[in-house]
Amino acid sequence: MADLDVDVDALYGLPLDEFVPERDALAKRLRADKRREDADAVKALRKPSVAAWAANQVLRSQPGQRDALLEAGDALRAAQEDLLAGRGDAAAARAAGEAERRAVGDLVAAARGLAREGGFPTATVLDRVRETLHAAATDDEARAEVEAARITRERRPAAFAGLEGFAAAPAPAKRTKPKGKARTKKAKAADDDAAERERERQAAERERRKAAQAELKEARAAERAAARARREAEGEVHDAERLLSAARSRLEKAEKAERDAAGRREAAEQAV
Repeated sequence: MADLDVDVDALYGLPLDEFVPERDALAKRLRADKRREDADAVKALRKPSVAAWAANQVLRSQPGQRDALLEAGDALRAAQEDLLAGRGDAAAARAAGEAERRAVGDLVAAARGLAREGGFPTATVLDRVRETLHAAATDDEARAEVEAARITRERRPAAFAGLEGFAAAPAPAKRTKPKGKARTKKAKAADDDAAERERERQAAERERRKAAQAELKEARAAERAAARARREAEGEVHDAERLLSAARSRLEKAEKAERDAAGRREAAEQAV
């Protein structure tokens, strides 16, 4: 299995137009070795899209920048989750977001040359590469593909978008009592009003945080549902390809049987 993983990994480092023929050749070798299950799994591997291919190549050619992106994405996710839980620092979340954007930008800059050399529409490809790399900070499945440099399709960032500036509620300001003189009714009323406004502000902040957490939970659930639907669709494609392969095998056998029968008929006719 280790050798198979090496062979599969090599497929994602090939020029894009070589992926399908090399994949099919690997599946054929596995089938010849009686490793039918492995052959079917390899045959079902999807050819990467242009942007996914470009992302894979730059991640493979820049391992240091790939590691920096993964670390920055993890830090961004942690900072934003802390912020939503009310224990974070908005400045720290903004700094983590900036670090993640820089890491993505470095890789996109390196991908620009690859896209140009491949003759691809650079602006469109690079936009999709950028979004796919950003998704690694918010999507576990995208992160795994980025880490392995085996991306097959573009992805979009989810869940945390727009929450970088979400600030935790500041502690209420301390008030000092007047020294030497009794507090007047007017001063006490003003303090009461200020305290009420502070309570209202804190309540509103809690509601806003609660709504953001609910939105995050809903977005993650939707993302998981979409991922399940995609996996089910891929499974259906895999099953269909397996059935097609079996049907082609039966067709080849039937054609061979037909040719053999025709040969026997011709020999019999000549003997009459």
